[in-house]
Amino acid sequence: METSDIVTDPVTPTAATDLLGARTLLFVPGDRPERFAKAAASGADLIVLDLEDAVAPAAKPAAREAVREWLAAGNPGMVRINPPGTEWYDDDVAAVVGAPGTGAAGPAPVMLPKAQDPAEVAELVAALGPAAQVVPLVETALGVHRAVEVCGVEGVVRAGFGSVDLASELGVDPVDREALRFARSALVLGSRAAGAAAPIDGVTTAVRDEPLLLEDCAHGLSLGFTAKMCIHPAQVGPVATAFSPTPEQVEWARAVVGASAAGGVAVVDGKMIDKPVVERARALLLRAGEPS
Repeated sequence: METSDIVTDPVTPTAATDLLGARTLLFVPGDRPERFAKAAASGADLIVLDLEDAVAPAAKPAAREAVREWLAAGNPGMVRINPPGTEWYDDDVAAVVGAPGTGAAGPAPVMLPKAQDPAEVAELVAALGPAAQVVPLVETALGVHRAVEVCGVEGVVRAGFGSVDLASELGVDPVDREALRFARSALVLGSRAAGAAAPIDGVTTAVRDEPLLLEDCAHGLSLGFTAKMCIHPAQVGPVATAFSPTPEQVEWARAVVGASAAGGVAVVDGKMIDKPVVERARALLLRAGEPS
């Protein structure tokens, strides 16, 4: 890898790069640094620089260095590292810690694959430091079973759903929504019970099938997911639209938040507004990229 492959001029993040409000997360292979800037300019709320599945074992050291240089230059991105217990894990974590960009906000967010042990998640958070932002990728049966504990680790912002790997473990088709409905719902419930933000749904592997993509988005949204992982830039726009509140929802949310500002009991559209309703309204405004 030539150093000229690395873009060193920082790419300005989009307004929705905040992990809590992100609707679209676009994966880019860590060993393809020439694609980093294109991915960052794709309109995705966050790019995920992948050091795990997208990178062959022999290419992982070069990919790690490319990602480290990208982040050290102040460019945006989350990093999917290799799982604990692999020969690459420690070096991956060290690269993220050693390349915090401007340093003001701490290291880049990290996606932890095969997340199923709260102790391993806590160890990662400790290694990243007090500003850690971790997305545990829940993609095993044990991870789903332990969703509350995994998502409850301090430093976990929101979880991701690894639909393809989980489907493989369960022996079901990842396209079969009914086969994975319980696991998706369990992760949503576990996230909320732990106080984490709504989770991020898994990928749609058919990169050019927009009707299927939109159906998957509608299914995830109906279960409580508020974002989705993308594996091709063509998926970013449709996913962003699918997970964005409608103008009517935004107008309602503004009214609710405004009515609640004075405190006490409020009424909007003839309905009493209490704390859960206000929290839902704030969540909608967050997804819309508005302050709440």
